[in-house]
Amino acid sequence: MSATPAPDPSPPARSVGVSLRTGTSSTTARPTTEPAKTPALPPHGEGIAGDRAIQQSLEQAWPADLSPADEQQLRERGTALLRADATGIGRANWPDIYGDRDQAVAPAFATARFRVQAVIARHNGTAGRAVVHLVWAGTDRGGTYTEGRITDWYFTRTTTKKGASAWTPQPQH
Repeated sequence: MSATPAPDPSPPARSVGVSLRTGTSSTTARPTTEPAKTPALPPHGEGIAGDRAIQQSLEQAWPADLSPADEQQLRERGTALLRADATGIGRANWPDIYGDRDQAVAPAFATARFRVQAVIARHNGTAGRAVVHLVWAGTDRGGTYTEGRITDWYFTRTTTKKGASAWTPQPQH
C-alpha cells in the first residue's frame, strides 16, 4: 500500500510591511514565494541622506491611486499646510484652518531645521476625498531635533460656481 504525501505544513509566503505611523508590522498573503522587496528604512539620524528611502517606502506601502496632477497639487498643499502648522509661516493663506490672522500663535518648530522627508497623497475612501501623508523632521521650541514625525492632512474636492475643482483641507481635530 502506498502512502499519500502529507501536505506541506509550512505557511504560505507572506509580505511584511512596517507602518511608519505606528512602527508596527503587518503581514499579508503573497501568491509567490519570492521575498518582499521593500526598501530598508534609514537609521534615525541619517539626515537628508535617508529621505529618499523613506519616500520609496511610502510609495511602495501605498500605491498611487490619484491622477498625477491631483497628487502633485495635494502634495504641495499638504506640505504648505504642514509648514504653516509647524513653523507659523503661511498661516494667513489658510484662514479656514487657522482662523483670525491677527491672533498671534508662537510656532512650535524652528524654520531653520524644518524639512519634509517624504510626502504622498492618496484617495481616502471615495474619489472626492484624499489624505496627504507627510514624514518630516524639525527642532521644537525646547531645542529637540526629531526625524520621522508623521502628519496626515485630509482634503475634500470642492467645485466652484464656475465649475473648477480644487482640493480643500479639512480642519484637524
